[in-house]
Amino acid sequence: MEHSFLIQVLMMLVIAIISIAILRRAGLPAILAYLLTGVISGPSGFNWFSQHQMQSVAELGVVLLMFSLGLEFSLPRLWAMRRTVFGLGSAQMIITMVLATCIALLSSFTIVESIVVGSAIALSSTAIVLKLLNEQGWLRRRHGELSVSVLLFQDIAVVPLLILLPLLASGGDVLSFSSVAWAMTEGVLIFAALMAFGKWGLPRMFDEVARSRSNELFMLSTLVVALLTGALTHWLGLSMALGAFLAGMLLGESQYKGQLEADIRPFRDLLMGLFFISIGMLMDFSLVIDFWGEILILLFAVILGKALVIFALLRFAKESFGISVATALTLAQVGEFSFVVLALAVNYNLLDIVLSTKLVMVAVMSMALAPWLVRHSLDIARIMQGARPKEIEAPLIVPSIEKDENQEKDLVLILGYGRVGQTIARFMKTEAVPFLVLDLDPTRVSEARKAGEPVYFGDVCKRSILKQAKIKEAKLIVLTFSDGRLLEEVLPLCRYLAPDAKILVRTRDDSNLAELEAAGASQVIPESLEGSLMLVSQVLYQCGVPLTRILKRLEFERRNHYQYLHGFFSGSETDFTLEHLHAVSLPKGAYAVGLTLAELPWDKLRVELRAVRRNGAEIEKPELDWVIRSADILILLGKPRRIEKAENYLLQG
Repeated sequence: MEHSFLIQVLMMLVIAIISIAILRRAGLPAILAYLLTGVISGPSGFNWFSQHQMQSVAELGVVLLMFSLGLEFSLPRLWAMRRTVFGLGSAQMIITMVLATCIALLSSFTIVESIVVGSAIALSSTAIVLKLLNEQGWLRRRHGELSVSVLLFQDIAVVPLLILLPLLASGGDVLSFSSVAWAMTEGVLIFAALMAFGKWGLPRMFDEVARSRSNELFMLSTLVVALLTGALTHWLGLSMALGAFLAGMLLGESQYKGQLEADIRPFRDLLMGLFFISIGMLMDFSLVIDFWGEILILLFAVILGKALVIFALLRFAKESFGISVATALTLAQVGEFSFVVLALAVNYNLLDIVLSTKLVMVAVMSMALAPWLVRHSLDIARIMQGARPKEIEAPLIVPSIEKDENQEKDLVLILGYGRVGQTIARFMKTEAVPFLVLDLDPTRVSEARKAGEPVYFGDVCKRSILKQAKIKEAKLIVLTFSDGRLLEEVLPLCRYLAPDAKILVRTRDDSNLAELEAAGASQVIPESLEGSLMLVSQVLYQCGVPLTRILKRLEFERRNHYQYLHGFFSGSETDFTLEHLHAVSLPKGAYAVGLTLAELPWDKLRVELRAVRRNGAEIEKPELDWVIRSADILILLGKPRRIEKAENYLLQG
């Protein structure tokens, strides 16, 4: 039985992988692939699982999604966009919800069902719209900014909706104003309590966790905080997702925001995938076939109705015709949070399964149309206005940001903010070179950020952290730490994400120089050898050697991988892993006397002849026809045991 269940789980995952691969090639979002997987795996398909079996795990996906949303909820950003967010966003949400609710009431639905339907239809897809706008480079255009503002308010509006659904479940068909007021008051009190705890407790806790330098502990703490706050609000009679959202919002202003988001993303994406699979299991295609005409009419009404509401609001706000049309088409679909609302409504027995299936199909089909509508929104606006592209394109473009883009292309990314990293940053700042720093020491990051330095907390082994740090725009990446394990992980990742950038790597010595260069390092700087070169340059300069000759000599050593700095005469404490110099004096009667250098098996001995000393004169790298005489001193370079064997061979054969 257990093996059968495991096989069914594996088969479901295989279906999900194949579905995502196919739909992504078609330019459709992964959400549709998860829904298709749910249909195939659920009662309408192979009937491996029921929606009830997936419910508990799937709800965790909603919790982590709300936690991630809270991390992105920035009070300063919200305040800067307050006019469009609270003006346009609230108007769109309220008008769309009221209209949809009234139409549902006229269609003989109960008031509770009508409110749920209106709430689900009023929401648009944040994930799909933001991704498409970013791909098209339209986030800074006027219609992109307006779309983001509306989506931001919708994300905020999800919070009171999550408070309202459990209340509707307990209140039946009659909605009491006093019960709504008490629930909102309770939510405000919980919000205030969590704000107090978040201000004093959470930052201190994550400071201690960060000081441990344990990725596992940081990730576990993130999950526990998200789930524990969700469990707390659930215990108080509210939604788990509400508590997770508040926890994310409290941590969104901290220095750990990027690391928290990177740690939570794999779990969130996996569990959200299961959530959408569970939604797909709700879909009954026998009902879809029976009501296909009604579903298509409802789909057309939803897209057209939402687009008309947004278009009318923007025209009333005196936006241009083209911007109004483009924004309306961008936001015309139903969003992923609509699935959350519908799923919770079914769980609370607020919606009939037939109505839920219809709405889920409408949401799925609208999201399938969303990529085409968003990508062609400007073209449709131009066609409707009857203007040539250049006549309408100018108002849609915000003021030029070419200067900022050029600065980003000259960005220097410094990984590690210890003494070396801080020294580099100071020189960058002096020369007005834009730079950004990532470090894993919470105290150091906190102190630097207080001083206004562009330093961020994050694990440089994580791809998402490096992407947030604009690694793709960096022209130079500097790895200032010398941890071998980190270099093995970080260096290939940096080279993969930034194939054209120059990567400088700091190491203690040059023992792994060739491997680091093969892994993608443009230049390796071994600090022990560079320190020796700096001291040598000062000694030579003080001895009167011309500066140009010193610089040429230093450059020659770097270009030849510091060959002149390899091999030293050992002391009382010998490191048998390093190469050393050893002088072998050949007395009369030694085996090598009378032989030429070419006659000696140097490859077999695995040592290098650095020089021969004869009559007080030293000859570096003599020719192979050099004949060895007695009293010659051969200076060998190699590891101690190999040198010992070579000496025995030279003396005894």
